[in-house]
Amino acid sequence: MSALLEIAGLHAGYAGLPVLFGVDLALAPGEAGTLLGRNGMGKTTTLRCLVGLLRPSAGSIRFEGSLIDGWSADRIGRAGIALVPEGRRIFPNLSVHENLIAFAADRRAASEPWTLERVYALFPRLAERSSNMGGQLSGGEQQMLAIGRALMTNPTLLVLDEASEGLAPLLREEIWRVLASVRAGGLAILAVDKYVERLVAIADRHTILEKGRVAWAGPSAALAADRALWERYLGV
Repeated sequence: MSALLEIAGLHAGYAGLPVLFGVDLALAPGEAGTLLGRNGMGKTTTLRCLVGLLRPSAGSIRFEGSLIDGWSADRIGRAGIALVPEGRRIFPNLSVHENLIAFAADRRAASEPWTLERVYALFPRLAERSSNMGGQLSGGEQQMLAIGRALMTNPTLLVLDEASEGLAPLLREEIWRVLASVRAGGLAILAVDKYVERLVAIADRHTILEKGRVAWAGPSAALAADRALWERYLGV
């Protein structure tokens, strides 16, 4: 099967300071993958390049066969990549309902598109608080809203940057349940997070970054079996 996403030899940095040194990553359609590593290893920088928020200095990013590393962020979003950013970044002065419909689109005429009703079924708490302002929600509810908003764009690839960060254990479990459900429905996922146990259970393959380089890449079974990798690169 041809790749949905192909990142090859990616170099990038900020103000002339290099951060990434030849990162490679690939995902097949419907596959779930992760970017792992300690803080400051280049995970978010890789995601920023992917979604058009940072221009790579070298290398390539292909999505569904198209070279997208020179595209604007909005064009990449319309092409089918949806980002759930670190820090949620929902609109605090819009209601839950308004946040969800703000970017709703079904450009590919999906057979089972994400709609308000479907997002509310996935997150019943959002349905209960549909008229509340985004700023009135708890951190966990805001994270649900950020994921729901991304799904409402009906993406082909859902990208999550620290989706469970700062959440209480029960709310983290809710996020993992939702991601497992979404992944089972066939949506491709690329996630950055620190909870390796959960990611191994949900994802197909993993890429570990160390100082901006790929230190290891492989399937979940291999990562689960090698705890030395966790200790060496992830601090687990």
